[in-house]
Formats: sequence, structure tokens, C-alpha cells
Amino acid sequence: MKFELEKTDTKTKARVGKITTDHGEILTPIFMPVGTAGTVKGLHQRELLEDVEAQIILGNTYHLYLRPGLDILEKAGGLHKFNGWSKPILTDSGGYQVFSLKEIRKITEEGVYFNSHIDGSKHLFTPEYVMDIQRVIGADIIMAFDECPPYPCDHTYAKKSMHLTHRWLERCVKRISETEPKYGYSQALFPIVQGSVYKDLRIQSAEFIASQNQAGNAIGGLSVGEPAEEMYEMLEIVNGILPAEKPRYLMGVGTPENILEGIALGTDMFDCVMPTRNARNGMLFTTQGIVNIRNKKWEDDFSPIDAELGGYVSTFYSKAYLKHLNKCQEMLAAQIASVHNLRFYLWLVGEARKHILAGDFAEWKEVAVKKLMQRL
Repeated sequence: MKFELEKTDTKTKARVGKITTDHGEILTPIFMPVGTAGTVKGLHQRELLEDVEAQIILGNTYHLYLRPGLDILEKAGGLHKFNGWSKPILTDSGGYQVFSLKEIRKITEEGVYFNSHIDGSKHLFTPEYVMDIQRVIGADIIMAFDECPPYPCDHTYAKKSMHLTHRWLERCVKRISETEPKYGYSQALFPIVQGSVYKDLRIQSAEFIASQNQAGNAIGGLSVGEPAEEMYEMLEIVNGILPAEKPRYLMGVGTPENILEGIALGTDMFDCVMPTRNARNGMLFTTQGIVNIRNKKWEDDFSPIDAELGGYVSTFYSKAYLKHLNKCQEMLAAQIASVHNLRFYLWLVGEARKHILAGDFAEWKEVAVKKLMQRL
């Protein structure tokens, strides 16, 4: 994997760049639709390619390990062959999912023992095994196995958790260096910065992660309940330490405002379930602001969902029709809204890229945040 930094904004720390993988190029800043179980929920691959214009999608190690399982994925020739997605894939290590199973997991130095949320079966994820699993899944970018500490947590716990993540990372790096990809294309490892909302820990973790000299770096443990101001403060600290010549990935973030602020602080990659999850609950992100399609005001609004956004779905279907589908609980309502919201998120980062290149990102962002986050 290669990263080319093309331009950095003069008024902010926003950047544009290009990531090159064996499955294609990714223009940054970029938003990555989340396809936890091998699918972006409710969307065909054709819609992701043609209407959303996604450049990379995510899979999740924990969920894919449990279903369909490694045997099926390996027989298929990896996730790309299994789900028919021809562009890059990133896999989350499953750490966040495992650690969210508070009642059915045990953290040790060796790794994490946990019971499947599906059938209660017992499993052990070690840093080494998680690397092996992601090799089998066949992602272009694979994430280190880390512990994501809860918010709030005290400094003592956050420090202990961070050092465990660092020791696990050394084992991940060793395992990756000892093994080869299974399907004939390269795989890049991204370590993850932790440290909760403690400045001294974030500095220490960012320095350690940078010292591992991997192809890219990620920032985890944010957007887990802390105030947005604290998230931005930690992000600014970490991005000031992580090397500029490598992509920076903020995990699990977030709202359009979060993404634009993250870009302004020098972040390149984002993912979040918000566009699809909110779509299934009737919330649409549009170029004019946020729409709750369940509100009565839309029942006789025959204008397109978002004429300015472009794309087949956003310009073909009316708000009134989508409200009708939503009220009838038709499956198509969630599909239309999901395609639309993801197109909006890809449009958002694409617009940010244009304005960084044009040199007016700071001015555009100030107006865009107010407009895009208003409720219509």
C-alpha cells in the first residue's frame, strides 16, 4: 500500500491524498461504508459502486469469523470473491465488538476469551490469531488487535489498557512480518492509538504507534460517549504526532460535523454506521440539512429527496413517496434512505477534498457545518 500526500490546507490541517492498494485507489479524505457481516446492510454492490460511488468498504473480523466462518471465506478465495466487491476492503480487528461483550468475555495478557453472542460457544482471540483471521478474510487494510477502553474510565485503567494494546501491537506486527497474504495481493497493517481522553496517554500512545512504522495509523477509543470538544482535542494532539506521510484513520466517527472537524484536524479516513443505521430509522442527511422523513410535513412534498446531491436514488424518488414507504414499513424505504445517506457522506468528503484543493476549505466548512446540521 502506498500513500501520496497531494496538498495540505494553509488555514487548517486538512489534507488531500491518494492511497494505492492492489484493489484500486482511494482518494482522501474518504468515508468508508460499514459492511460488518460482508454486506453494507440493504445495498447491492452495484449501488455502492454506481450511486454511492464508494471507494472502499469495511468488514468486521468478529462477525465474519463467527459467520460465515473462516472455512467458507477461504474456500471462496477471500471476502472480495465471496461478496463480489472488487475495490479495497478494510477489516476492523473485532476488538471493539469483543470488548462490548462485557458479561461474556475475559481479558488476559494472552488475549480475550469470549462467548459467541450467537450460540454461546467459547473462543479465544489472541493478537496472532486475529492477524491470521484477517489474512483469511483477505482485506487490503487490516487493523491491529487492541482494547478499546470504556468512557468514562479513570487514568489508571486507561494507562493499563493502553500498555496492553501496545504489547498486543508488537505481537501483531511480528505475526504479520512472519506470514504472507493468502490471495496474491498485499495487506497493510494499521496500529491503533488509544489512551482515552488523557492527553499524556494519547501522546505516549501516538509516539509508540508512530514508532512501529506501519503503512498507516488509526485513532481509536473516541466517539464512545465523550464530549465532542474532548474528541477534537485528543485528535489534534494525536495527529500532531502521527507521521504526515501516512494516512490517518479515525475509527467510528461520525456525524457530518464530526467528519468535517476531523478533516480540518488532519484526518484522512472515516467510517461510521450512522448513515445506514439512521436511514433505517427515517433520518436523512441532505445538502440542505437533516430530514426526519416520518414527519407529517413531508407527506405531500413531491420534490426529490435531494436534487442537489445527484445520483439516481436521491433525485428519482420524492420525499412524499419515501415517507409513504416508511409509514408502510416497506423494505424499500430503508434501502432508498441507506443509498441516499451513503451517497451524501461520500459527497461530503468529496466536497471537502475539492475545497482543500481550491484553497477555501476553512470558509466552506464554517458555512457547511451550520447548513448541514440544521433540522428541516
